[in-house]
Amino acid sequence: MYVVDTNVLIYAVNTAAPQHPAAHGWLTSALSQGQTVGLPWVSVLGFVRLTTNPRIMPQPISVPDALAAVAVWTSRPNAVLLEPGPRHLVLLGELLGAAGTGGNLTTDAHIAALALENRCPVATFDRGIARFGVDVAIPGQH
Repeated sequence: MYVVDTNVLIYAVNTAAPQHPAAHGWLTSALSQGQTVGLPWVSVLGFVRLTTNPRIMPQPISVPDALAAVAVWTSRPNAVLLEPGPRHLVLLGELLGAAGTGGNLTTDAHIAALALENRCPVATFDRGIARFGVDVAIPGQH
């Protein structure tokens, strides 16, 4: 399984982004293979929030188009919407405590805690998430 970060979802649909070919190719391949693709709700909601915001995206997509993309991803039999498990709060607290802060690192710590709970890497373009002791899989790199 992979836990997918918001940036992979955004780059997978944002054809203007230099990361688009890698993100789109990786996500398409991952969803067509047998390995589980974990989509945290925070990543899905971040995707919808950011891709539909004209202050963030030069060419935002509509809410129906954003939700349609999510529906395509989640319709795949190997895609799962990840929910925090029973150890999540403890893991999140440990990760934030070790980082010495919350703030902007809170979402990364949440995604890292999901990866630790599920014993899998995070698919992301953000190498900084590795500070939380998780394996990172950067789409397009082997």
